[in-house]
Amino acid sequence: MARYQNIFNQIQLRSAPEMGPPLPAGDWSRDGKPGYSYWAGKLGAAQIGPIYLGRLGLASLICGFLAFEIIGLNMWASVNWDPVQFVRQLFWLALEPPAPKYGFKILPPLNEGGWWVIAGFFLTASVLLWAARTYVRAKQLGMGTHVVWAFLSAIWLMLVLGFIRPMAMGSWSEAVPFGIFPHLDWTAAFSIRYGNLFYNPFHCLSIVFLYGSTLLFAMHGATVLATGRYGAEREIEQITHRGTAFERGALFWRWTMGFNATAESIHRWAWWFAVLTTLTGGIGILLTGTVVDNWYLWAQQHGYAPTYPTTGLADPAATGGAQ
Repeated sequence: MARYQNIFNQIQLRSAPEMGPPLPAGDWSRDGKPGYSYWAGKLGAAQIGPIYLGRLGLASLICGFLAFEIIGLNMWASVNWDPVQFVRQLFWLALEPPAPKYGFKILPPLNEGGWWVIAGFFLTASVLLWAARTYVRAKQLGMGTHVVWAFLSAIWLMLVLGFIRPMAMGSWSEAVPFGIFPHLDWTAAFSIRYGNLFYNPFHCLSIVFLYGSTLLFAMHGATVLATGRYGAEREIEQITHRGTAFERGALFWRWTMGFNATAESIHRWAWWFAVLTTLTGGIGILLTGTVVDNWYLWAQQHGYAPTYPTTGLADPAATGGAQ
């Protein structure tokens, strides 16, 4: 029996492709001729295809393509259709939301934010359709809907940033621009404008769950790799037998960390930590500007941040700026 494995490779099996269980009557067929990829096998299962797209999947891809095309063409137009400048400045290009003067108007002029609204509509439709597709696939395979709820948690944060909070503030201008560096610039300016998001308790929780989920996933991944020589990847049968890889892993964590993480419980830990990252993050963003105007002052009032003694100097933030 081959026993040699390390964190950089795995034994790759080749057999007749797995086609999956039969589909219910009326469903589309699975598409694509299945094959094997050596490099995909370095990361996971080497088989690629077939894939089930379905009506919801096709509609999602069409909406996603339309959003991507609208954003890309607007960015290209901003550099006068110069392909060299488009590639050169791509990380700095943006499709900006409407100006404050348009408020929350359904469709401002196209070149003054209207294209942003249309792109946002198709992008939102794309991810919601994909979530619906995920739900239908899970139900037809007899699975739970845990993946759908995890996806919806991420969609919640996206909707808060691009739709729910701007609607609550009464202005599309509060939303995030489409673009790589402009998106990051918006994040920095947003934090400064509202007194530093570090003092937003929901932002703090989001960071805790973000770092915690990376730690949990790393711990779980390391444990399964470390016990792979005993068949740790076969989790279901491992759960019901004694003396298996997962029992060794559970004993290891009980002895080193003081608690017993099972093959099932570690996934619940990781699922909750990951889902709560975007859930609490969305709550923190939604409260910013709608309920709390300055998180630093809020933190001082609630004993969360220190109150520094006055120095007698004028606070630059309270002045009108340079004359």
